[in-house]
Amino acid sequence: MAPAAASPPEVVRAAQKDDYYRGGLRSAAGGALHSLAGAKKWLEWRREIELVSDVAYFGLTTLAGYQTLGEEYVSIVQVDPTQGRVPSRLRRGVLVALHTVLPYLLDKALLHLEHELQADGDGAWPSQGSLAPGARGQSGARRWVRRCTAALTEQQQGTLLRAVLVLRQGLGCLQRLHVAWFYIHGAFYHLAKRFTGITYLRVRHPLAEDPRACASYRLLGLVSLLHLALAAGLQLYGFRQRQRAQREWRPQRGLSHRRSYAEERAVSRTSLCTLCLEERRWSVPSAGRSSSPRSWSTCGTTADPTEGGTQESFLMSGGSLFSRLTS
Repeated sequence: MAPAAASPPEVVRAAQKDDYYRGGLRSAAGGALHSLAGAKKWLEWRREIELVSDVAYFGLTTLAGYQTLGEEYVSIVQVDPTQGRVPSRLRRGVLVALHTVLPYLLDKALLHLEHELQADGDGAWPSQGSLAPGARGQSGARRWVRRCTAALTEQQQGTLLRAVLVLRQGLGCLQRLHVAWFYIHGAFYHLAKRFTGITYLRVRHPLAEDPRACASYRLLGLVSLLHLALAAGLQLYGFRQRQRAQREWRPQRGLSHRRSYAEERAVSRTSLCTLCLEERRWSVPSAGRSSSPRSWSTCGTTADPTEGGTQESFLMSGGSLFSRLTS
């Protein structure tokens, strides 16, 4: 009897088991780096540690021609589009690269491009003290992206920034759409396997399939499509609201910056007392009691003698001392 194709529940259980072991490997690698280099280095290299862990897991199993732990758990094997042979080494290498390396590179490139465009739109470069390793130095790719974005006009930068934001959200929606399509048709669970044409076959005696399980998976797929449509609508509405708020806030932000600068200039011209942080004003001592025509007072209501004013109040300590001296 020819081997039968793996059912959707088996494929899902295998993927969940692989995710479990990948999570354990990531946690162990991250814990080792945290113990050796500290929390700061772990935060900086967290994404790279996850990438290396995933590549190591699939490199030791899929790329080497063995079953993954999840595939061994449910007794299924990978086959090429002919449904009769194990995928070639090249096809397996492309599968591992699409499944692990490509998502990391896309997310990294889009994130850096978004930061550069936002920095150009704000008129200042963002702080490079982020947790990304690329923030410690400017690579050739980062400099090339900076030169390209600096050559664009403000309108082109805004359009490209919106496209980057939509693309980042669209990648997640595409993954969820593909999973919902798998629930309905049961062909490919991952996008990388659809691109390479790799499917699964059972290696054990096929069990009798429950028709209710297939029906429940189709229902789950329809519910997932409905949820995805609602989430996409909410994200689109929120994106438009943020764009409108940014357009309305930009002139007010420039006005507030100018106003705060003017206030700082006005405060800097006024001498403040170092004790009470109030404005320094001239105090007038009693006639004949001091050879100095005027002296500083750190608080209280005073007046300049050149303007014909009189003293209204002293510091409590200064007033009591002066009264004892004149009694």
